[in-house]
Amino acid sequence: MVFYFTSAVVDPPAYVYVGKDKFENEELIKHGWDEDVWFHVDKLSSAHIYLRLREGETWDNIPEELLTDLAQLTKANSIEGNKKDNITIIYTPWSNLKKDGSMAAGQVSFKDQKKVKKILVPQRENAIVNRLNKTKVEKYPDLRQEKDDRLRELRKKDQAAQLARKKEEARIAKERQEKKWQKDHAYDEMFAEENMAMSSNQERDENWEDDFM
Repeated sequence: MVFYFTSAVVDPPAYVYVGKDKFENEELIKHGWDEDVWFHVDKLSSAHIYLRLREGETWDNIPEELLTDLAQLTKANSIEGNKKDNITIIYTPWSNLKKDGSMAAGQVSFKDQKKVKKILVPQRENAIVNRLNKTKVEKYPDLRQEKDDRLRELRKKDQAAQLARKKEEARIAKERQEKKWQKDHAYDEMFAEENMAMSSNQERDENWEDDFM
């Protein structure tokens, strides 16, 4: 089971999802998207909270209001962290998560520690948590299939972009070729007209026949 939340502090609203338990977290780790940003309470057990970025958004430029929502939701979904003040929430792109066979279920580390950011949460803000909980929806998604569908969609976009790029390159090459031909043959018509004029009787003096006398 996966829990879905909506944060309306940004427009359009942000898409947030959470694993029910550590076993569900394993599936989320395995089938995450490159657009996902992972949130967790630092050094304490907590749910894995994911923000799915929209096209054009970046993980290091998340609006402050949305970060506050994510931090509060992460804190609220930690049994120990929810009871404490002044806790730290960490977040990083899904692609920076590192998982190997020696780790327990739901446990992760990071490929690059420099890509991990922190948020200090002084205390729980019930107004924020209650607002987010009102948007909570439970689903049983096929995470593998969703990931496969997403990758297929990205491949189609990439193929379309490559095709468009090749067409544009061909158009530019043809345009350059035509310009080069025009430059190389710029005087052809002029020379043809001069040659015709030189061989034409219409352009000669009226006494030109005297030259042969």
